[in-house]
Amino acid sequence: MRKITVDLGPRSYDVTVAAGLLAHLGATVARLGRASHAVVISDTTVVDLYGPAAAESLAEANLAAGFISFPAGEANKTLAVYGKLLDDLLALTPAIDRDGVIVALGGGVPGDVAGFVAATALRGLRVVQCPTTLLAAVDSSVGGKTGVDHATGKNLIGAFHQPSAVVVDVETFRTLPAAERVNGLAECVKHGVIRDASLLGFIEDSAEAIAACDGQVMEELVARNVAIKAAVVADDEREAGQRAHLNFGHTIGHAIEVFVGYENIAHGRAVALGMVAANHLAVSRGLIGDPDAERVEALLARLGLDVRIPGLDAAEIWRIMQHDKKARRGQVRMVLPTAIGAVDIYDDITPDEVVAAVAALGGADEARA
Repeated sequence: MRKITVDLGPRSYDVTVAAGLLAHLGATVARLGRASHAVVISDTTVVDLYGPAAAESLAEANLAAGFISFPAGEANKTLAVYGKLLDDLLALTPAIDRDGVIVALGGGVPGDVAGFVAATALRGLRVVQCPTTLLAAVDSSVGGKTGVDHATGKNLIGAFHQPSAVVVDVETFRTLPAAERVNGLAECVKHGVIRDASLLGFIEDSAEAIAACDGQVMEELVARNVAIKAAVVADDEREAGQRAHLNFGHTIGHAIEVFVGYENIAHGRAVALGMVAANHLAVSRGLIGDPDAERVEALLARLGLDVRIPGLDAAEIWRIMQHDKKARRGQVRMVLPTAIGAVDIYDDITPDEVVAAVAALGGADEARA
């Protein structure tokens, strides 16, 4: 078992990573103390797959367990669904009290929405994140960002609410469609680009084993990525400085999601495209050379992620980016690489640079248009 501590003083918590950990979910909740009641919030797909195992584990720890679910998919990460979950939570019998614990079981959408419910119900409940996707395991389950989407942008409504524990059972990745495992690899590549060139090399060397969902390789992959995110969060919990480095690929990526519709593109695929565009912009500024940009693009493509997308309206992408929550006083800010393993934040991004970078995502013909 791998254990990584997110060091936040009295609010520190552990992220445990191993095969078969779902069976120890109840013991993890019980170790938090005081809790006699846990409520699992999940989507309808995950609750069918892993709800029985979670229920059994919680029962073995002598915890009363309630279950609430909502339809799967990013399209359901909304205020309406959040409100319905609150209604369902507060209607449970026995009623949850302030010693209760929310268990967020599933991918990034259940994790974000359940975390937001925990942040606000009864003015704050403890939450244990139990991610069942690679994307959620290496990214959204760690760091305390919770919330829902809005029509004008992704994750615009929410709260910082750190979990009390994170439990990652890498065996759950085996039930993911291959496309969903690939979706999570975008964040792994991102971490390598922003912080750890050796991680990028590990992904390049282990691509086949990762595709086969080899247990030991997946444990190492998750643990190395979580360690990077844990260090960033510990230094900058509320994104006042370097935590913004984690947004590499996300500024343009989120705008692409809004433009094409959340239901039409997976988050990891949008981030991959955002990284390709950000690298294009970095090359144009002379921050990195073509070989670095080409290396990252080749790896993304080798992993099965999109590196081209036709039909984007670059001017509209720029307009959407101006509504991004990371913008300051209407000025778009972007994280750009200065080397493999290092990035910086730039707040002088121009419309022409973004238009050129987005046009390049359409291929040579659109880039020349």
